[in-house]
Amino acid sequence: MKINRKMLVSVSAAMLAASMLAACGANNAGNASGTSQGQTAQETGPLKLSIMSILLSANPPANDNAIKKLIEKATNTEMTIQWVSANSYNDKLNVSLASGDIPDLVYIPPELMQTTFRTAVQQGVFWDVTNYIKDYPNLTNKISKTAWDLSKMDDGKNYSIPRPRPSEADAFFVIRKDWLDNLGLKVPTTTDEFYNVLKQFTENDPDKNGKKDTIGLAANVTPPDKMEGLGQLEYSFAGANGFWKYTDNKMQYSAFQPEERKALEFMNKLYTEKLIPEDFASMKASQVKDLVKAGKAGVMWEKAGSVTEYVNEIKKTNPNFKESDFVPLTNLNGYNPKGPGFAGVLAIPKKVDEAKMKRILKMIDTWMNDDVFNIQQYGIEGIDHTVKDGVKVVDAKKLQENGGPDFNQIVYVADPYASSIKNYFPKDVQETYKKIQDERAKTSSADISFGLFSQTAQLSLPEFQKKVQDMKVKVIMGRESLAAWDDFVNKMKVDPNFVKIGQELTEAYQKRSGTK
Repeated sequence: MKINRKMLVSVSAAMLAASMLAACGANNAGNASGTSQGQTAQETGPLKLSIMSILLSANPPANDNAIKKLIEKATNTEMTIQWVSANSYNDKLNVSLASGDIPDLVYIPPELMQTTFRTAVQQGVFWDVTNYIKDYPNLTNKISKTAWDLSKMDDGKNYSIPRPRPSEADAFFVIRKDWLDNLGLKVPTTTDEFYNVLKQFTENDPDKNGKKDTIGLAANVTPPDKMEGLGQLEYSFAGANGFWKYTDNKMQYSAFQPEERKALEFMNKLYTEKLIPEDFASMKASQVKDLVKAGKAGVMWEKAGSVTEYVNEIKKTNPNFKESDFVPLTNLNGYNPKGPGFAGVLAIPKKVDEAKMKRILKMIDTWMNDDVFNIQQYGIEGIDHTVKDGVKVVDAKKLQENGGPDFNQIVYVADPYASSIKNYFPKDVQETYKKIQDERAKTSSADISFGLFSQTAQLSLPEFQKKVQDMKVKVIMGRESLAAWDDFVNKMKVDPNFVKIGQELTEAYQKRSGTK
């Protein structure tokens, strides 16, 4: 997770000490699933293990669930799964760590990776799997290098297995291609070209209805700890994804770099010329979406795979509108964002002996095979899906009732094109969006500050970011000058807490990446 996200309560030192003692005791007495130290990799019978994972649906799958049984057969396991509601999962995880009663495989949600999990790792509670993952092809081939890199702990090692998500084609700008065609414009690749598109979308009747009722960019101000929409314009000038970039052998705050001044000047121009909503500073995310759905805005910040949500609404007044009338940008000034490539992690406590730990890694690796993962994706033929012309047709409601999607919270395989393409898109759109994603992959950059820890940042960064964002908005709206921004930056850069955050993040980044 990003170091600036608000953290939940962490485990106290006393509780962690208890956890370590309990873990040592468990090594002598046997693990939570009843498998003793004497049972090693020589065991040929089913791997017996306990699992704790998050439950997002109303009811958990039963222990004799048919989909679970098929997965167990395919992976040669007997799983005792403790499903915990999302509303209480974090509390349950803290209690589990404090008592030492840790399942053999446990899900760690993103928001606890830098608090509860990080502290537990420092106390030696979880296995370092860094040198093992190369032995399991699916763990290296179906989980991106970005995910492995950004899920490393302070010492640059992996104490968990990332739950993969697509890293490429993260949310970026998507443009009304039919409006571009109407005005004879090309898809922009620089901020100058982007400005020209927004201006013509606002002033030159791109929908050909004879009215001046459109706007270039639908955007608003997001929470201070996120930089979405307009923030992506800032990154297009900075050439880096995130609040921090590594330059001159140290982590530096992106907003305090010279490029930010140009970004603010650019956005002030958009605001002054009414190419973005006049009330962007107070708009809700839903209102931004509504502008696009109403056919009043030509550019939005979104994942390409989500365009159908907008297409369906626009079709109500424009029946001929289709997915191909939207086109994702490849880059602006050579920049486009890459996601972290994972959502939470799976960890194995050290109370599990090495032989069993390896069998658990093997189970995850086998589970990620297409034929096994498809069990939870499609369910059972004749019950959860039918086969028509060689294609599996899923009854989504039935599959949900039978718990198929619940198992995604344990092991998941991410379609690398899932952020760009849906199987219900027309073939030509799928091909176009795939080519655009492949092109984006040549220039995409991840947020290198993701997952870095700074104790000072936990205390000071939220207030700091709010001040920065408030000043940005004032400059964009013309209430403060660029000279005032310069003064603000000069003062904030020498703030002792800010200096210390930069130093701590630099050290954290260099340790994690091996950079000096």
